[in-house]
Amino acid sequence: MEETPAVQINRLVKEFPSPFRKTKVRAVNDVSLKIMPGEVYGLIGPNGSGKSTTMKALLGLLRPTAGSCHVFGKNSLKTDSRQEIGFLPENPYFYKHLTGEETLQFYAKLCGLRGKKIKSCVDEMLEMVSLQDARKRRIGGYSKGMLQRIGLAQALIHEPRLLILDEPTAGVDPVGSRQIRDLIVSLKERGVTVFLCSHLLEQVQEVCDHVGIIFKGSLVKEGRLDDLIAIEDQTEVVIRHASDHTLTKIRDVINDSKNTEFVRMGKPRTTLERLFLDEARKSDSLLADRDTLPHIDIASTNKKGGDHA
Repeated sequence: MEETPAVQINRLVKEFPSPFRKTKVRAVNDVSLKIMPGEVYGLIGPNGSGKSTTMKALLGLLRPTAGSCHVFGKNSLKTDSRQEIGFLPENPYFYKHLTGEETLQFYAKLCGLRGKKIKSCVDEMLEMVSLQDARKRRIGGYSKGMLQRIGLAQALIHEPRLLILDEPTAGVDPVGSRQIRDLIVSLKERGVTVFLCSHLLEQVQEVCDHVGIIFKGSLVKEGRLDDLIAIEDQTEVVIRHASDHTLTKIRDVINDSKNTEFVRMGKPRTTLERLFLDEARKSDSLLADRDTLPHIDIASTNKKGGDHA
């Protein structure tokens, strides 16, 4: 039996009214993606590309114009789908007069935790995000990195199976950024599914299994990270302890040689940043002559029994 995806987005479309013209602005155009349990998926794109709109639709904060979003098989417009989700927005806001400990206690109660369970979860989360020493300090005195980490703790306080992160390292110094990336890796090892969006491509490349590139509302490239950054028309050979004599002949033949160890053969990698820029340029060229996208007839879709929310 096939495992239920943690996230299933099917042909998502979201349009917004335009105050300056009669046509609608399409922020997300026919986006489909799937994230399996335990994966770390990175959605990357420039500002205004549709990343946040896609996340808000998945969270049930926006109703799709067409298409659907499901979390562990449940429609994201249903309230019970959100019980499995922890969310950290790009700029989280917390009550500055509360301490870190009080903040987590507050969110634990909001999530339905009671009694001793609250204390044990708060202690665990503070240890996980390395804020034990700051638990009695008021949030108003936290640095940007500390705020992001307490935000991660509140998103995880109810032990969700899916964690959604919007620019988790934005504005964080290199040390804080490293701590957050290490946390994401540790969450993956614990089986938590992570869906994040970011414009910091090197960081996405470090932690993600799958990547989607969204540009002007469309998903222009998507797949396993290792496959996406492989250069298809080249082959890379890595050897160890090769003599100069072996290196002169390597163009003609790769063979066993004294003191030479064959390590691996594969495809050399480009960078995620270069891949993203190339895809953005190609998509921009294709869309250059298209002012507006065709409008979807929702009523017609309903009659045909299309999958939409």
